Amino acid sequence: MLKIRNASIKDIPLIQELTYQVWPQTYAPILSNEQIEYMLEMMYSDTSLQQQMRDGARFLIAYDDKVPVGFAAYQEIKPADFKLHKIYVLGTWQGKGTGRFMINHIIEEIRKQGASTLQLQVNRHNKAKDFYELLGFTIIEEADFDIGNGYFMNDYVMEKKIN
Repeated sequence: MLKIRNASIKDIPLIQELTYQVWPQTYAPILSNEQIEYMLEMMYSDTSLQQQMRDGARFLIAYDDKVPVGFAAYQEIKPADFKLHKIYVLGTWQGKGTGRFMINHIIEEIRKQGASTLQLQVNRHNKAKDFYELLGFTIIEEADFDIGNGYFMNDYVMEKKIN
């Protein structure tokens, strides 16, 4: 049975372990190895994850019984508008409702806080775009984000209205 628990700084090694299991299979078909390595360091180093948590990102870890199977992070970016920064599910757990379970949990949490929207960014070549559309997210913008070192995130910005 799936359950979710809030993560803290002490969970950074677990978040990193899950990341290194998911990222290569997710991004190898669409990004160079050099860009993947750069982004992993930029977004998932101890220092980066600690800063994200200090800046207000709420991290969650999904478990099947006692086995961690995915994680997510979200935060309020302006009053009533939230952003899903990250959601990753182990490959063996994709297609089993785990991502939907985590997003539904986040929506319930932000609804209690008066949310009107939940946004996310997804690489334009990432098949997860279809998953988000199934959950009611729509593309509101196509954007290229300069992340340094000559790399860009070529993303769709998607949004779901929260009622």
